[in-house]
Amino acid sequence: MFVERLLENNPKLIEASLSLYKQGLLMPNTYVLDYDAFLDNGKAMLEEAKKYDIKLFYMLKQIGRNPLIAKGLDELGFAGCVAVDFDEAMTMKNNGCKLGHVGHLVQIPRNLIKDTLEAKPEYITVYSMQKILDINEEAKKSGIVQKLCIRITDEDSDLYSGQIGGFSSSHLKCLVKEIEKLDNVKVGGLTVFPALLYDGQDKKIQPTKNINAMNRAKAVMEELGYKDLMINMPSCTCVNSIPLIKQIGGTHGEPGHGLSGTTPLHKDTKQIEKVAYLYLSEVSHNFDKHAYIYGGGHYRRSHMENALVGYDLKKAKVCAPSTESIDYHYELDQNYDVNEPVIMCYRTQVFTTRSHVAVVKGISRDNVELLGIYNGLGQREK
Repeated sequence: MFVERLLENNPKLIEASLSLYKQGLLMPNTYVLDYDAFLDNGKAMLEEAKKYDIKLFYMLKQIGRNPLIAKGLDELGFAGCVAVDFDEAMTMKNNGCKLGHVGHLVQIPRNLIKDTLEAKPEYITVYSMQKILDINEEAKKSGIVQKLCIRITDEDSDLYSGQIGGFSSSHLKCLVKEIEKLDNVKVGGLTVFPALLYDGQDKKIQPTKNINAMNRAKAVMEELGYKDLMINMPSCTCVNSIPLIKQIGGTHGEPGHGLSGTTPLHKDTKQIEKVAYLYLSEVSHNFDKHAYIYGGGHYRRSHMENALVGYDLKKAKVCAPSTESIDYHYELDQNYDVNEPVIMCYRTQVFTTRSHVAVVKGISRDNVELLGIYNGLGQREK
């Protein structure tokens, strides 16, 4: 999906990855992260966000919750991380990273609320009154008041399967009155998901119809006298979309693929952000008229298309296994020499894979340094 863009705006990442592979330092099924490119992309977003008074929480599930990248982004001045599930929240907490927003898209289980509050997240998104009561109870024990973010889901909202939950804007007034009776939680923000999506026909990032639910919820909160709430507009956050967040009334964005220059917008158009990762594999064997390379890093929405084979970067077509099969191998369109390295770049969610993650610094300065190798859950391997 992104091979051509990678060749265009970050060819040195390919060179560095092949060099480290040739030295025996990288194995197949490894995502190679360009540390400096991630930070350069993040810096560009922060500069744009400052112009529009937008705060940014970074999201790193896409690259395996990597703590090295997280700490670099913390130092740049991001408002903290988005921990999309409770395991990620604990990974970030244990690595000393700042928690900005937790509980969205996955709620914090009862037995992890205490541990989560210890990390002092700025916002916790909630989907139920019981969860609000649980958080209030633990916050009371700690002597703190925790800001809540209310996930708004109306009948006309458009949600992804597996991500269903939230409160109707029509019930928001009653909900807020109940929260106001509690001493250790308060309403701090509203969110919907997705708020923005890429329109492939117009080649633009556009608001989704979920903004209708957000606008209804904002009106309720204004009627109740609430000001300075976080109005969180996640999905497709990048330099290009930050003005749009402001235009539709948002205060916060959550860059994920934007940080790696791998949103669909980045595939179809030239943007400021450079492609900041690639996937490294190797030819395992040939069978009939096809070569098969080592897998393990497939994501079913990857839009995997092209590969570069060997040190001379021969272009090949690649086919992932069907979704009902395990991705032991990917298929190339013809035979290639066994043991040749293979470079790919496609949309990924590394935390759902069994891949390795290598963090490399100094690529653009021709001073390549392998900072460490992690698994897809942010745990250091080497």
